[in-house]
Amino acid sequence: MDIPIAISVVTQYLPEHENANNGKFMFAYQISIHNKSTVPVTLMNRYWLVTDGNGKQTEVKGPGVIGQQPNIKPNATFTYTSGVALDTPVGTMQGKYEMALQDQTMFNTNIDVFSLSVPKSIH
Repeated sequence: MDIPIAISVVTQYLPEHENANNGKFMFAYQISIHNKSTVPVTLMNRYWLVTDGNGKQTEVKGPGVIGQQPNIKPNATFTYTSGVALDTPVGTMQGKYEMALQDQTMFNTNIDVFSLSVPKSIH
């Protein structure tokens, strides 16, 4: 099944949260999910693979995003912001959303790898 969903990501390092989180490097990421199809879709579940600069991987999965299972109408965009803590100043995230059509047909939308990095930490 090929339902056209476009996903864009913007990341931001949050230095003001570093000391409050035991020296971890805190990042915010804003995800925009654009439903380019002619039918509404509902984001049912998320899966993330977070990899820090040492290669340590953490899986995050569960229902919806930020406590919601948004229904995204045709040609509409749903945007949310969340965060992640890393042990290192650089890392990556990638994942997928499990989406449902109105008839409960399920499909996955992949989220390409994106970088998390403290400014000027990569030369």
